[in-house]
Amino acid sequence: MTNLFQRATAAGQVYPHAIELADLASESIIVSDAHGVIRYWNPASEALYGWPAMAMVGQSVQTIGSLAHSGTDHFSALLREGRWEGVVHRRGLTGTAVVAAVRQIVRRDTTGALLDIVELGRNAGSLTETAYLRMDAELQSSLAASWELDTTPAHPLLDAIAEHRRGGASVDLNQHPDWVDRLLTATRIMAVNDRAVRMFGAHAGHEQMIGKPIGDFWPAESRSLLASLLERVASDRTRLETDRMILSGSLRNPIVKAWHSAEPKPPGTVFVTINGVSNDDRTTWELRASEERYRQLVQYLPTALWQVDSRRAGEAFDQLKANGVRDIAGHLERNPDLVEHAKDVVRVTDVNRDAVSLFRAHNPADLIKPVRYIFAAAPGLAERVMVAHFEGRRNLIEETRIRAFDGAIIDVLFTVTYPVPPEQLDNTFITMQDISERLNAEQQLRKLQADLSHAGRIATLGELATSIAHEINQPLAAIVTNGETSLRWLARADQNTEKVTQLTSRIVSNARRASDIIHRIRGMAAKHEPEKRLIDLNEVLEEALLFIRHDIDSKAIILSANFGADLPKVLGDRIQLQQVIINLLVNSIQAIVQSGQPIRRIDVKTSIDDEGSVALSVFDNGPGVPGADLSRVFDSFFSTKDAGLGIGLTICQSIITAHGGRIAGTNRQKGGAHFHFTVPVPGVSSSEPGHATS
Repeated sequence: MTNLFQRATAAGQVYPHAIELADLASESIIVSDAHGVIRYWNPASEALYGWPAMAMVGQSVQTIGSLAHSGTDHFSALLREGRWEGVVHRRGLTGTAVVAAVRQIVRRDTTGALLDIVELGRNAGSLTETAYLRMDAELQSSLAASWELDTTPAHPLLDAIAEHRRGGASVDLNQHPDWVDRLLTATRIMAVNDRAVRMFGAHAGHEQMIGKPIGDFWPAESRSLLASLLERVASDRTRLETDRMILSGSLRNPIVKAWHSAEPKPPGTVFVTINGVSNDDRTTWELRASEERYRQLVQYLPTALWQVDSRRAGEAFDQLKANGVRDIAGHLERNPDLVEHAKDVVRVTDVNRDAVSLFRAHNPADLIKPVRYIFAAAPGLAERVMVAHFEGRRNLIEETRIRAFDGAIIDVLFTVTYPVPPEQLDNTFITMQDISERLNAEQQLRKLQADLSHAGRIATLGELATSIAHEINQPLAAIVTNGETSLRWLARADQNTEKVTQLTSRIVSNARRASDIIHRIRGMAAKHEPEKRLIDLNEVLEEALLFIRHDIDSKAIILSANFGADLPKVLGDRIQLQQVIINLLVNSIQAIVQSGQPIRRIDVKTSIDDEGSVALSVFDNGPGVPGADLSRVFDSFFSTKDAGLGIGLTICQSIITAHGGRIAGTNRQKGGAHFHFTVPVPGVSSSEPGHATS
């Protein structure tokens, strides 16, 4: 009502502080000028007569009935004496008679000119003081939520509906949701009282509600009812339309009324009120305090929150189920218009300040509208939300993106909590948490891990330099030998074409072998982003063995490789898994050499473990890991070797963890170490990580 106070103060009729006090008074206070035009109408007057202040300010007192008492006009006596007390008969909003005991006082300025007439009144029925106070409290608790609306922009649609009726067509706005949406979008809020702001403003406040469509704030369950009332009063400007309203909340038996204003309001002005007694035993002040605590809790939640009325979608789902639809995902894929329709009929009814901040909005009212804007940057998300709702799930959680009002794309953790009977079915909650910083941090961490992994591969290649050189020298030496032999055969008088062809084929074969070795080395040495594909771990192991074959042979180590049969493919990065295998084998080679064992042996085995994952084990007969160090071997920069960097096994652990597997090391009972890792098979769940045994 702030705008009304400003009008009254600007007119020079009421002082601001007097207005604030009058708003708190339990008696009706009406201020009118010398012509009987009302300049101020307090909340107690609204409770007594039912008429909202916004409809009465600027109207004549005669609008609600005569000033006469027992047929005698007392106005002249009032002007002569300066005050008058008595009983007046007036008409309430519903048309019922209101008998009020009033005191009227004339105020004049310093020149003696009439300034205004102040009236204080209360119900004059035959009530005791206690009964009156009780009734007064009930009236206060049923004080109307009131709107002053401008229907002028909706006149083309209202005229079209009226033309349908004149043509004999039956018009039920419940069957025309598009008309309802257009009508409530075109109808704008001109003024609104405190109770309407408190009940339906979604924290927007007076200023943000003024000029906005009534459809942005009107309860979703009664949108067609309001549209019908506006359409009926538009066809007959003398009508006062009253209807019972469906309203989820704390009001009992709410009644909605609509009527056209009298002059001097613009011709398209319509007043709407919602009356209802509080559906709670607590006092109005207690209810207000409780509501305020709830709103404060919602406002200061450390996450963006939307309250959504999705009953229209729920009703559509019920109809689909009644029609035998069971595969909702398939049905929506065949009927994409249903998803688009849902984006327009499912509406946001409330938001908190973090939601406003997340979307870079100016105020909450910018977000109180259909949910379409939520899904602007996330194709397919609306369908998944609908599928989860249809299937009766309690929650849907996923990472997605939104487009803020300034165009920024934001990564969010998106959560929907659906209502379950007997909860209020209009309260679907959406929360969003900005995870942009977390994803950036994860990306940086992945880059650091990739750099560390690359450094580890370079270090491993350095340790295998001799073996790699030998692997390359072998085919190069063969190429030289076969080339020289070919030249000798070509220099002979009796040239043997078949022999030269055979030698040339050997040259080509060895060149390809050398090229393959270099390709594998370049793959290990190059920087690359992890790329997971379906791969055969047996093939990865075979390639890894090529890197260390010379090292194994030169150190007189017996190598036994047992490749598991029919291993399922795993989802992994080939280079990274090769790096893990080579690192484990190099560690075993170094441990065996340092131990001085006369018989040196390494066994490698691939298999499927009890949980359905593909496993690779490396056994050696070296000295094993000292018991005190066994729990620390995967720690960063811990090494049992004098010249070790202590990053090899740490890198192995990070790689296997990134693949969803686990890696462990133990000592064998008969001496030596056993390291093994597992990689899960896609589609096969595994239990919590355990520990390997020898």
